[in-house]
Amino acid sequence: MVIINNNIIKKIYKKIKEYNKIIIARHVGPDPDAIASQIALRDSIRLTFPTKECFAVGVGVSKFKYYGILDKIDNEKYSNSLLIVLDVPNLHRVDGIDNLKYKEILKIDHHPAEDIKGNVDWTLETACSTCQMIADLILHSPLKLDLKIAGNLYLGIVSDSDRFLLPYTTTKTFKIVEELIKKSKIDFTSLYNYLYDRSIDEVRFQGFLATNMNITENGLGYLVIPAEKIKEYNVDLATPSNLINNFNFIREVLVWTFISEDAKNKVYKVSIRSHGPIINKIASKYNGGGHKYASGAKIMNEEEINNFIKDLDTACEEYKRASISNIK
Repeated sequence: MVIINNNIIKKIYKKIKEYNKIIIARHVGPDPDAIASQIALRDSIRLTFPTKECFAVGVGVSKFKYYGILDKIDNEKYSNSLLIVLDVPNLHRVDGIDNLKYKEILKIDHHPAEDIKGNVDWTLETACSTCQMIADLILHSPLKLDLKIAGNLYLGIVSDSDRFLLPYTTTKTFKIVEELIKKSKIDFTSLYNYLYDRSIDEVRFQGFLATNMNITENGLGYLVIPAEKIKEYNVDLATPSNLINNFNFIREVLVWTFISEDAKNKVYKVSIRSHGPIINKIASKYNGGGHKYASGAKIMNEEEINNFIKDLDTACEEYKRASISNIK
């Protein structure tokens, strides 16, 4: 049996039970963990409480349609709702809640705490994913689980832990996955098709990223991706961030980042990963945040891009210098 914080589980379930109108939101530019946790929790609440109005909001991503369809609602009609925010610590990065005058906020997240302070707040940085936390919640409360919900949670855990390779993976992660599989009887091997299936356009785009990545002497790998390149390869704006974990284990690279131009919104969307240097503090300087070794940001112009690259390169240089000093 997994050891959990029963008190916070009880508080979350009690709060869900209290409200008849519930809105579930997550961060902009969602990844599988964000989408899967959001839809899994919505579907579990609907299954447990069929009379409640429960909606998962935000902009969808066609690549993630397997997880389920998001809801279109009139936010002005849900002023007395409970807002559940998943997988994001920054209020300005929450998607789909414009004009929503919610009554109360509840947060479940595995990122370091920032400005979102829920009346009930479950922030657990040691969890590998928000899906791990939602699985924990459903498995240890009266919330119901079915095959689809379990499959979504499994895929979110696998994705955000990068197939259990990242250091956020713990023994508790494996225990929760074991409970999830035993209780739901999911065919987890067949689920990988939904996570790793890709078009030939994506494969060719990954080749473009690998061929054109710049690598500094200090071990920073980076690429600024113009909007026309995204269009040329017939992929969407989320594709670079979805592919970034594929560039793990490059010997010459300590930190790597893709900076994608969003021409429509006149910003650059940024994904960052690290093998050692801490990057979330740098991401927070550029309208972002995240984990120590996996973060995102939003950059407004070319000057900021140059400063951002310099900051990451400096972090790599300092990390290498400290590593050499420790060896001596």
